[in-house]
Amino acid sequence: MANIRLSRALCAVVGEVFAKSDAGHATLDRLFMAAGAPGPPPDVAHATKWKEWLFRAGEDPTVDGLRVLGNVLEEFMDVAPSPGSELHKEWVKKRGGVVEALEENGFRYFRGGRIVPTALGTDAGSQLAPTTPTDTVTKPSGIEEVLQVLATGLRRAMDPLTHRRKGLPAISFGTEYDIQDLLHALMRPWVKDIRPEEHTPSYAGTATRMDFLLPAYNLVIEVELVRDRAHAKRVGDELIIDIEHYKRHPACKNLWCLVYDPETLLPNPGGLVSDLQGTRAKDNGSLSVRVLIL
Repeated sequence: MANIRLSRALCAVVGEVFAKSDAGHATLDRLFMAAGAPGPPPDVAHATKWKEWLFRAGEDPTVDGLRVLGNVLEEFMDVAPSPGSELHKEWVKKRGGVVEALEENGFRYFRGGRIVPTALGTDAGSQLAPTTPTDTVTKPSGIEEVLQVLATGLRRAMDPLTHRRKGLPAISFGTEYDIQDLLHALMRPWVKDIRPEEHTPSYAGTATRMDFLLPAYNLVIEVELVRDRAHAKRVGDELIIDIEHYKRHPACKNLWCLVYDPETLLPNPGGLVSDLQGTRAKDNGSLSVRVLIL
């Protein structure tokens, strides 16, 4: 995947938006990971963490840096505080600084978190690597790229269903089945063989059901909804047990764990990703585990 380098100056301006916010490490970890930033989070001070993470996203050839940047900025850029308030005045100032920094680096922001290259000046030209414009539709290179787009865009896909037009009944996403059904519908045009609720071999005297098995790719998707604070503390333990079950299934060589945390209740999402994500040995090979916090 071609990527566009994000200059340190641009990352510093954007990082300043978050560095002085009231949000702690855990909340901003969720924001950046949901935006598709490569993990784990940088182990640096709060004041410099966000600009370092953005810079890393622009350097990583497996990541679309402009998409990460747009996803990170979307809520800040599109949702204004109450007009006339001190917060609104500060927001206008900061937003203007972000727009100016983007333009100086050859980019333009559009509502909805879309950032595209503009005509490049001499200063911006040195910051960019050749790439396809982000608003051009390209065919995903493989199943992992498809799943990455669908998973990180799950919240956005919910929006037109929870805020329907002309007074039609809204669709809620209050259970894991609601989220699984939406993900299933999104995958159907891309994946021919999707098997929901396939049983795993027994582990510690019990068996479990996979949410989705994609046999053509030896890939399993597990969806977890964080229901409340008590459950937030147990999610990691539940996934550890699930991983042991999946290791025993001959068709499972890749496991995607999608943790939907709408109320941001997970106490340490970065730690959860670091502890669970990686490669584990199994009898007939290995199991690659990927964890996404949504």
